[in-house]
Amino acid sequence: MRNLVFVLILVFGHPAVGQELFFKVTVNADQIQTTDRAVFKDMERAFANFLNTRKWTNDSYKNHEKINCSLFLNISKMPSIGSFVANAQITAARPVYNGNYESVLLNFADREWEFEYIESLPLEYNDNTYISNLTSMLAFYAYVVLAADYDSFSELGGNPFVQRALQVVNNAQSTSQAGWAALGNPRNRYALVENLNNPQMVDLRKDSYRYHRLALDTFDKNPDQSREIILEVLKNIKKVWTIYPNAISVISFFDAKSNELVNVFSQGNLNLRREAFDILTSIDPKRNIYQKIITN
Repeated sequence: MRNLVFVLILVFGHPAVGQELFFKVTVNADQIQTTDRAVFKDMERAFANFLNTRKWTNDSYKNHEKINCSLFLNISKMPSIGSFVANAQITAARPVYNGNYESVLLNFADREWEFEYIESLPLEYNDNTYISNLTSMLAFYAYVVLAADYDSFSELGGNPFVQRALQVVNNAQSTSQAGWAALGNPRNRYALVENLNNPQMVDLRKDSYRYHRLALDTFDKNPDQSREIILEVLKNIKKVWTIYPNAISVISFFDAKSNELVNVFSQGNLNLRREAFDILTSIDPKRNIYQKIITN
């Protein structure tokens, strides 16, 4: 259990009662021509309140254990009063043991964020049914963040939240709203949860535990061994990528980890660094930053 890991690696204390997520919500509506600008600040407050005050798990959290997340909404259209079209960027991070560093767990771009919102109306949600596109999307990413976080502390520890995210997607099949369709954008919400449930891609989730708990959390004590573990993770990712070259889980991994990987492999054994460089540039060739691995 994630909570047990936190007790072991952080501090002992009294049982916690706080919620799990600490989402910072930012709404950019510069493209929208309207005299009612207050609605966008109200969105920020309402969305953050929905994500941060709801109890998403059965576990107890202290304030310092909450998962740091962000939701950035760039609203591009307002087809009618109360109707909005946006791009969303969802990020989440977890602390690395024995340091002040946070490792990015999730960095996901959702370009099909369409929703209805009226100021002061409550945001209603139920795990068992589809009520609105907005609360379904918010709940979906709450569960995806929890899945990523729990996977990083124990092997496949995020399974319960992957299943809840899948339930959100299944509930949304009754709607024609963008982002939920099996035959839609290969980088949409359906594709993301399909990857998380795909048996042929399960090693990606298992490797999250190895990457974070067995490598990053011990990096200060044995950086060379940690680099070897992360290199093995990259080899496993390449195996999945060979079968699914356009998998959103592989793409989102590098969106979250590319800078961190450069920092990890910019020092240490040169042969190991070159091997990491070869894998990274074959799987993720569009980024130029990997050159730093072999030029340092």
